[in-house]
Amino acid sequence: MQKATKKLNVKSVKRDTLSDKVIDQIIHLLISGQLKPGDKLPTEMDLLNMFQVSRPVLREAISSLETIGIVRRKTREGTYFTNKIWSKPFEIMLSLSAGNIQSIAETRMAQELGLVSLAAEKITDNDLMKLRENMELMEKQEGDYREIDKEFHRIIAYSASNSITEGIIDPLLHMFDEMFSIIPSEDKDKSFTVKQHKEIYNALEKRDPIESHLCMYRHLDHARKRLLARVQC
Repeated sequence: MQKATKKLNVKSVKRDTLSDKVIDQIIHLLISGQLKPGDKLPTEMDLLNMFQVSRPVLREAISSLETIGIVRRKTREGTYFTNKIWSKPFEIMLSLSAGNIQSIAETRMAQELGLVSLAAEKITDNDLMKLRENMELMEKQEGDYREIDKEFHRIIAYSASNSITEGIIDPLLHMFDEMFSIIPSEDKDKSFTVKQHKEIYNALEKRDPIESHLCMYRHLDHARKRLLARVQC
């Protein structure tokens, strides 16, 4: 647990500035590496002395950071940086872009193609077992299989072992899943999806980042084209 008495290097904030200046300085504590995700912030009194601002200004800044998921307040314990700092801001940004289906589909491709390449280098035997179980479950599934499909991609993303992308992938998969729900279930080819998942799995099992990238590209490109074709109907 981070001690509140630790000497932290920040700039004082003039009384006539807005709370966003305080927000900038608190985020600076993360960017500069003085504090890390999960660390406890200094006490309110310490922050007031550090930034030289009024209590209402500081509380407004903390509330704003809590709203976008940067910090969380625990009753009688204090305020902490969250472990997945960028999850909520990314979710908000996606929500504001909800109508731009092509951009969201392209964002998913950009993220997952990089992640699957990293996963090919880092994936564990346990992760591969989870993927096998997921594919078996999808083959047996009758009806809607979107949650199983989403979990397949989540397992791969998390096997890349990157804390930053872990905070991004869940809201991205959720948003794409919401968009993909416009395609009627009878228009979805589960057997083809399973086939593509197996191709991705085989490439990951070989720890081949290039083949993994190509297999994931074919899979996501197919989904993107189907989605855009449906929207343009």
